[in-house]
Amino acid sequence: MNYILFDDQIRSNLLPLTYMRPVADIRFGILTIREKWEKLLKTKISTLTENYLSVKYPIIKESDNILINGSVCPNKELIRQVKFLQTNEALVCDDVIIALHVSAEDLEIISDIDIKGIKEIETNTKPIKINNLWDIFSKNKEAIIDDFNLITNNRKSQKLSETNRIIEEENIFVEKGAKVEFATLNASTGPIYIGKDAEIMEGSVVRGPFALCENAVLKMSAKIYGPTTIGPYSKVGGEVNNSVFFGYSNKAHDGFLGQSVIAEWCNLGADTNSSNLNNSYYNVKLWSYPQQTFIDTGLQFCGLIMGDHSKCGINTMFNTGTIIGVNSNIFGPGYQRNFVSSFLLGGTTGFSNFNINKAIKVAQSVYKRRNLEFNDIEKDILLNVYELTLENRNL
Repeated sequence: MNYILFDDQIRSNLLPLTYMRPVADIRFGILTIREKWEKLLKTKISTLTENYLSVKYPIIKESDNILINGSVCPNKELIRQVKFLQTNEALVCDDVIIALHVSAEDLEIISDIDIKGIKEIETNTKPIKINNLWDIFSKNKEAIIDDFNLITNNRKSQKLSETNRIIEEENIFVEKGAKVEFATLNASTGPIYIGKDAEIMEGSVVRGPFALCENAVLKMSAKIYGPTTIGPYSKVGGEVNNSVFFGYSNKAHDGFLGQSVIAEWCNLGADTNSSNLNNSYYNVKLWSYPQQTFIDTGLQFCGLIMGDHSKCGINTMFNTGTIIGVNSNIFGPGYQRNFVSSFLLGGTTGFSNFNINKAIKVAQSVYKRRNLEFNDIEKDILLNVYELTLENRNL
């Protein structure tokens, strides 16, 4: 069977994080949503997404295809039900399509996943689903636990050094090549996963659930409250609470970050702090791209959402419930605006446009530092996002 992950209308709720990727490539728990499906289905899965993303994330079509909602996380029962779908059948939960079995001919004419004439099968399984930006951190505990059980099942952890202080070592899994010395790891509140070649430096204190992915680094004396995920090749220090780093991003110095999501290729300057609680204790409001206004999250705690390639200078202060778009550079004294669009340069004293050619040169330099190439495909995506976000830059 050929499986295809698709973006539904929820994608717009997840901007700016989905400007640079399909919904399924959001890291949530330990793995991305795509990696969860591929691991359970034991196959590679292609993508039905925006045209400008399709070169990097192409679709593969076969005579028989099962479309899978990219905002839904799988479990074993869901996998079983998806595999049993017959042609022109859809697996549905609370009026949301989870999966749809279609022929190659039907796939050619599908737009916005129209299920007219499709037999709906309601599932009693309630999967984890991302509907809003804040779901990524607020549902991260359950996602880490599910991924931990999936990844570590019938496997043996590497032994931790005796220099560490450990609580409930049976809930800690260490991959090959990981280094942990003189750290305190408390897994009584949730599992702790330490990925391949990752490192936890001396003096760090970690409370699970926690995931440190491949080649990521926890800097000296870091304080981490779960549920927190630090994606591959990221470097994180200071104090972090219930946050998710997608990967290749740095918060290498002191400063507080709570109830936040940081996409890829971001950098937070030394002593950057993000408020995650209003002094009024009212629910936090967050900018909505589809509604073009601030909406109630229903949460008392919500910090910073930062899109790919964005950065901030030293001593930057972010208000409760702040969204930063793609490739913006924030600096200057005082609290920053609660919404900063993409490709902007500045702060409290005003903004100017971040020249796209300069943005590309910076991205090329950042990739080169990681021995990666910022190729024409990545460049084209960034150029498209630059055009797509023009209207918001004029707000």
